[in-house]
Amino acid sequence: MCGIIGYVGRNDATPILLEGLRRLEYRGYDSSGIAVMNGSQTIQVRKKSGRLQNLRDHVADSPAEGDCGISHTRWATHGEATDENAHPHTDRSGNLAIVHNGVIENYQTLREGLEAEGHEFKSQTDTEVLAHLIGKIYDENSDESDPQKRLVSAVREAVKQVAGTYGIAAMHTDAPKFLVGARLGSPLIIGVGNDENFLASDVSAVVSHTSNAVYLNDRDIVYITEDEFRVETIDGTASSYEVSEVDFTPEQAEMGDFPHYMLKEIYEQPESIQNCFRGRLIDEEASAILGGLNMSPNELRDVERIVLCGCGTASHAAMAGEYIIEHLARIPTEVEIASEFRYRNPPLNKNTLVFVISQSGETLDTLAAMREGQRKGHKVLGIVNSVGSTIARESDGGSYLYSGPEIGVAATKSFTSQVTMFALLGLLLGRMRHLSVDYGNKLLEEIRTLPAKVEQILQQDEKIKEIALKYIDAEGMLFLGRQFNYPTAMEAALKMKEISYIFASGHASAELKHGVIALVSETLPSVFIMPKDSVYDKNVSSLEEVKARKGPCIAVTTEGNTELEKTADDVIYIPEVAECLAPILAVIPMQLLSYHFAVARGCDVDKPRNLAKSVTVE
Repeated sequence: MCGIIGYVGRNDATPILLEGLRRLEYRGYDSSGIAVMNGSQTIQVRKKSGRLQNLRDHVADSPAEGDCGISHTRWATHGEATDENAHPHTDRSGNLAIVHNGVIENYQTLREGLEAEGHEFKSQTDTEVLAHLIGKIYDENSDESDPQKRLVSAVREAVKQVAGTYGIAAMHTDAPKFLVGARLGSPLIIGVGNDENFLASDVSAVVSHTSNAVYLNDRDIVYITEDEFRVETIDGTASSYEVSEVDFTPEQAEMGDFPHYMLKEIYEQPESIQNCFRGRLIDEEASAILGGLNMSPNELRDVERIVLCGCGTASHAAMAGEYIIEHLARIPTEVEIASEFRYRNPPLNKNTLVFVISQSGETLDTLAAMREGQRKGHKVLGIVNSVGSTIARESDGGSYLYSGPEIGVAATKSFTSQVTMFALLGLLLGRMRHLSVDYGNKLLEEIRTLPAKVEQILQQDEKIKEIALKYIDAEGMLFLGRQFNYPTAMEAALKMKEISYIFASGHASAELKHGVIALVSETLPSVFIMPKDSVYDKNVSSLEEVKARKGPCIAVTTEGNTELEKTADDVIYIPEVAECLAPILAVIPMQLLSYHFAVARGCDVDKPRNLAKSVTVE
């Protein structure tokens, strides 16, 4: 959550910081602020609650100039979204400023100790406490004559005293053109430029200035000038790092001609799905290749159980993955919500393989689940989209999605890419066991047709918009599916509620008569995801149960199956596809339905209330 960008260079920092915040606003948009410094003059702080435009207007009225600065866009944790609680925060001298992502769990104890020493606080945040703590240590360390070393030492000693997570950037008037950063559990990168360097929580903030980045590890401390940077551990020893090339262009992170990032990313799915399977299908073996797993065929054949961990949309993709892997490979597979896995004590035998799924590769709960699995001696593989992310670096292997940047808070293309990855994994493991060459070849052919079939669904955009507008006054919606499309129903409900704020609930359609049917009424639409598959007739019965109680029904079914037009109020068609791949197609109209529904209700689909893209706090 939240976004950080810091700059040291030869240009005016303010426009660079504001542009970086625009690219990071999807990580938090409750408030934002900048602090800039020119030479050793007083730090100029400008901050405002609300959207980034409020800060832009404030800076236009009250300019701040300098060639060194830090900035932040906030997703509130401690304290409401107010001007006072916005970052950056200063120490009591006003000579030091910091921005911070994460949660300082012992901030109250630290605050009480500082207040006892006479410190006064202007905000409710844990971050201001950290600013005062760093400033206090800096002031006490007067024996150190070099202000740069003094600031690094103050940050190092302060973070040793805090419990929780942090990604911070700090600067002091005594040390012009010098920034210090530190991370633990909250991402932070160095953008390596020419005569300028950057600190940021995400490479998207700096991609228009440099394509070179260093991804910091937990407990790293970094300090940068315009000419150089140094990375150390919290204990002061040199830390290993490598300079990586950013895997997307500034243009890919822009909205283009679309009104919203979410719609752009829905329309990018033919390409993102193809990128996921490109180069990974082997016709000679009727199988798939996933070299990044770092496991030999013998090791893969020895796997007796698979555990899939994720949060939110990733957990729904994992649910689809459970059905797919068990169908194709006959390996017992189960899904664990990552936040639950880390606190449970599930029995895992020695031949259990764990996968963690995260678009950003920085989701804190998923990262903790990975480390818990590794702590217990299991091989843990990552399925992530962000190259260089923490999960990508710390996992024992895995596969990238190559979906390109996903800026919209509501995940779309990452879901279909994740499910595509599970299809490749299921095919690979299945062919090592009982799956025939004939079935393998058929599945390869089906996977290759997915991008074109998604294109066909996107051509129904206007029709789906009309259906969304028909139900615009609905205060809730049910989504129902069976087998492979039960996870699709869950994901469809999540999309609807997170961007339109209405009640939406996803269920296995057979569960309808076990309680859910009590919700059915003439004003509550039910969406049935029911392609012409092995459980189609069962879904028809469930739909008729709703219609018998005068509930309006939207059906998603296979092209050519016109019989539902007699019973459902509205029908959306998807191309025929192998049953195990149906979630990849069936979710597309659900994404469009929720998008148009939310837009018509005046909701900001790219920045839904109370949400942020990457959840890096617990």
